[in-house]
Amino acid sequence: MPRPRRTQISVEDTPYYHCCSRVVRRAFLCGDDAYLGKNYDHRRSWVESLLFELEAVFAIDVAAFAVMSNHLHVVLRVDIDSANRWTDREVLEQWHKLFKGDGLTQKFAKGELVEAHEVNRLRHSIAIYRSRLCDISWFMRCLNEPIARQANQEDNCTGRFWEGRFKSQALLDEAAVLTCMAYVDLNPIRAQIADTPEQSDHTSIQLRIRAALKGEQPKNLLPFIGNERENQPNGIAFLLSDYLELVDDTGRIIRSDKRGAISINSAKLLTKLNIPKDNWLKLTTEFGKLFHGPVGTLQELTDYCEHLEKRRRHFAASCQHFHCN
Repeated sequence: MPRPRRTQISVEDTPYYHCCSRVVRRAFLCGDDAYLGKNYDHRRSWVESLLFELEAVFAIDVAAFAVMSNHLHVVLRVDIDSANRWTDREVLEQWHKLFKGDGLTQKFAKGELVEAHEVNRLRHSIAIYRSRLCDISWFMRCLNEPIARQANQEDNCTGRFWEGRFKSQALLDEAAVLTCMAYVDLNPIRAQIADTPEQSDHTSIQLRIRAALKGEQPKNLLPFIGNERENQPNGIAFLLSDYLELVDDTGRIIRSDKRGAISINSAKLLTKLNIPKDNWLKLTTEFGKLFHGPVGTLQELTDYCEHLEKRRRHFAASCQHFHCN
């Protein structure tokens, strides 16, 4: 039986989660529909635009994404600290960017006087909204529902567009995060709809490569911060250049018509991640098949499962593919 989402999210163990949504009917989310002779590539921009709109509202960062023909991948980071730092008015201002709230929250957000008997109800609403603004389920709901409505309207039909539940898996350490990001970024190459990462439209890797050519990082994506954790705690603790090289090396290996190998620099990064080089290709091509639940070391899986009262052995077998234990 599917578990409630609250039994799969443990920010105490990790703020990082890989989410995947798939369409439920034959018609594609994006790409070519050979049966109807239509192309739906324009829907990719719908998804990407809305994804970044939500990133600016929620206390949730986007680390990676890929919009495919019939499914969507995102790697998200829950930023509890930012949500807790928001003032009550800031919480309402963020929430009202997406939802109207009610007369009381609108009145408070405008700076109008709130009656004494209304204070408790206002505080309750603010607490609920603050919680929702760092909730992955609410983020995915706000992403998927508008896309479904737009697609149904365009197709002149009703009913489900997405599967009933999106897949969510916890990424329990840096190695799991970076491996999952590479898996997501390499989706178009594995699907043979792009030759190189820089040609992979509507993906995080393309945005990172374009920004890197200007000596920058994309504003809408969680940045790579190297070792600068103290000055910039919200970021991925590796160099962007190292990650881009590793993804490029891996993409060349995946493509059968290109000569590729793991470079010395990429091999050093894999050693730092404690991932055997021989396992890396399997991980980045079969991540979705290998891991149906949380990803991390055996000890991290144990702690995660204890916190959520889950049975560890259901997930533990996948650990052997990951770390040099």
